[in-house]
Amino acid sequence: MARVEINTPAPAFTLNDFSGKSVSLSDYAGQKNVLVVFNRGFM
Repeated sequence: MARVEINTPAPAFTLNDFSGKSVSLSDYAGQKNVLVVFNRGFM
């Protein structure tokens, strides 16, 4: 995975939520804060 630099826009991505629904970062465009947590312990 490429390293994301500080103070640069996040790359576009889509992941499944806990119920299997696809969620994209672009779904939250214009909102003030977005928190993404990747738990690598379950991979």
